Amino acid sequence: MTAPENAGRRFTAYTIRHLDDLLQRAPLSEEQRLRTRAVASVLPFRTNAYVVDELIDWDRPFDDPMFRLVFPQEDMLPAEDVDHIAGLLKADASKQEVTAAANEVRFKLNPHPAGQLQLNIPKAGEEPIPGLQHKYRETVLFFPQQGQTCHAYCTYCFRWAQFVGIADLKMANNDVEQLTGYVREHPEVSSVLLTGGDPMIMGEPVLRRYIEPLLGMDHVESIRIGSKALAYWPQRFVTDPDADDTLRLFEQVVESGRNLAFMAHFSHLKELDSDIVREAVRRIRSTGAVIRTQAPLIRTINDDADQWAGMWRTQHKLGMIPYYMFVERDTGPQDYFSVPLARAWEIFRDAFSQVSGLCRTVRGPSMSATPGKVAVDGVVEIGEEKVFALRMLQARDPRIVGIPFYAKFDENAVWVDDLKPAFADKFPFE
Repeated sequence: MTAPENAGRRFTAYTIRHLDDLLQRAPLSEEQRLRTRAVASVLPFRTNAYVVDELIDWDRPFDDPMFRLVFPQEDMLPAEDVDHIAGLLKADASKQEVTAAANEVRFKLNPHPAGQLQLNIPKAGEEPIPGLQHKYRETVLFFPQQGQTCHAYCTYCFRWAQFVGIADLKMANNDVEQLTGYVREHPEVSSVLLTGGDPMIMGEPVLRRYIEPLLGMDHVESIRIGSKALAYWPQRFVTDPDADDTLRLFEQVVESGRNLAFMAHFSHLKELDSDIVREAVRRIRSTGAVIRTQAPLIRTINDDADQWAGMWRTQHKLGMIPYYMFVERDTGPQDYFSVPLARAWEIFRDAFSQVSGLCRTVRGPSMSATPGKVAVDGVVEIGEEKVFALRMLQARDPRIVGIPFYAKFDENAVWVDDLKPAFADKFPFE
């Protein structure tokens, strides 16, 4: 097979130091670039040459969803906060002053939603285990320290706090023994998810160090890898120096009798529209790994039923399994990106109706909230009252999984916290 065009390019990362130069490609005034830098002082910015050169339409960047997906926009944050930080940058304030101002804004943005730090971290004796989360009985999440960055950052990312350099907000662990010891002592854990950041930032030897010990535990049935590398750096599986070794590691997991689930994040059809992505998908699937796809519904980026239907059909055609449409979490610039739940359900329904049954493996719109994953199953009228029909797809308390319940209809609600129970005094998880 002929190598895809541009397959052999070397990875080149761009950070906030390169932002002003990159923005020269867009028709922005000097003041607009300054205000964009101000937002990037709060929300992390990182991209790479593949994303910049191959995925963004620089002839119309402000109409291009991929530009908004990667480059911060000045209206992502309150104007007064942008004014303040832009003023500091314009006055050549010290790095310490700018960082202090940025941190004030960050702590107002709910940096760790859904009880990530308070409720999800297990303990060894009396001591919390850093970089480990055990929210659901069957599944443990692990944050390998070397994987706590990405090939590029999404502006909507609910894990943005991992990347801003505040130690108290970061989840990470490089102690393989803590991971394996905890999983070994909890036979109810059947699935381990390596997450981040992006574990596929790690080279094969490091990735192997975390995965291989899990293969000796009979109760571990699946290993999951949450990654956006297929969208942002597909070369990782095709032409990177350790691409072949990485795929051999995937084969080893499958040959051990376990399921290797590659949880691929695709936010837009454009991310699927290249030969090297198709080749990367083919190579991963050739190992026996299963690729499941997921993404949040994001205003100005993919809030369109045709976009989702196109993604699901393309993913299915390539052998991937559509898995989740998420609701944008209540963190970071949520006001900028959020879509009302009523509209989210309409988009999901209209996209769902356009695809075959083989694509209807997808679930959503789903809120990964404090009690668990809450799906919006529809808007219905019961006894002349208009309500949301909801269901727990997953929960801290497994007894309420799958149980339908109702919330009063609110056209402006964007998250479960905005809803009030219907036909009951409280929700099942309360």
